[in-house]
Amino acid sequence: RTQDGGAALMRRFAWQSVLALLLCLAGATMLPLADAVTALPFTIARTGAIELLLLGSVVVTMSGVNRLGGAVLLLFTVHIAAFMLLGGIAGNEGAARPSFFCLLAAAWLLAWRLNVVLSRLKLENRGERSLQRLAIPALFGVWILILWEGITRGAGIPFVLLPPPTAIAARFASSLPILGADLVQTVFKAVLAGYVIGCGSGFVVAILADRVPFLRKGMLPIGNLVSALPIIGIAPIMVMWFGFDWQSKAAVVVVMTFFPMLVNTVAGLAASGHMERDLMRTYASSYWQTLFKLRLPAAAPFIFNALKINSTLALIGAIVAEFFGTPIVGMGFRISTEVGRMNIDMVWAEIAVAAVAGSVFYGVVAFVERAVTFWHPSIRGG
Repeated sequence: RTQDGGAALMRRFAWQSVLALLLCLAGATMLPLADAVTALPFTIARTGAIELLLLGSVVVTMSGVNRLGGAVLLLFTVHIAAFMLLGGIAGNEGAARPSFFCLLAAAWLLAWRLNVVLSRLKLENRGERSLQRLAIPALFGVWILILWEGITRGAGIPFVLLPPPTAIAARFASSLPILGADLVQTVFKAVLAGYVIGCGSGFVVAILADRVPFLRKGMLPIGNLVSALPIIGIAPIMVMWFGFDWQSKAAVVVVMTFFPMLVNTVAGLAASGHMERDLMRTYASSYWQTLFKLRLPAAAPFIFNALKINSTLALIGAIVAEFFGTPIVGMGFRISTEVGRMNIDMVWAEIAVAAVAGSVFYGVVAFVERAVTFWHPSIRGG
């Protein structure tokens, strides 16, 4: 009973909330948050953040926030306090005192505890469960940006080393036409064309290799060799062969996506069991009937695994290939030129566009996979 009581006490008084309360008290005793700042707006922001964090710490510690209402209260409390802290340090970069970082760490710990609580909530409504699955990674990502902003501004990190997210967002908003043109050049031309050609040809060759044992024994070792070739060695050759426009980048993407699709499809075609294939033979099924009715459905998880892997490889390959010769447009071209000009905020804006494009690409493939392979245990279990 003593052990059970101790475990229940530890679950209620989570270490994140206890440590956040201690950091909040420490931050309140080490005022002000920044040097040479006594203005009334800053004082209001500082006092409000401390009060909100103390409220959140007490709520978590005393109630455990084991209900949805408490989690929502903590959500607003923590984020309002964090934005008050960031607003208070704006314009005073590099002047933050330890109290600022203590309060920022307290807010982060409470957000951590909030995410833990959200992951443990048992929601009956399907819409609420979907919102829960989206909220947990969204909160995690938001707090990466909050900590990034607070640390870079509070510690006064030089802009050329690491610009804060707000500066990147401002550059992003002011450079939408340039970023849009780069996105079209890299993703909608080079990546999509190379992805379709590379994955499609890899799939067709895998079918031929499955049909002809000689090709299977000869192609797979070559595939392993070519897949190990560095992009920086392939890209200049493709530029010499296909020119400086998007066609040479699509060729690099073809090389990078062909062999993962080939290897995964060949492995997937061999995944069907001997009993199922014997059953198809007892029905006098031809090779193509067995292929379409048994072996390709069994290989579908392998094929989609290759498609998901290639969705990221294709974007990486196209961006790296643009470093070796391209028109004055494209993500790789923009990154290489803006680094030389020390416009690091523009570089990060391009990185953000590439990250979003890659995530959307991967998400579309994963969505199609769930719709096509709904019968697979890995999908049914999810």
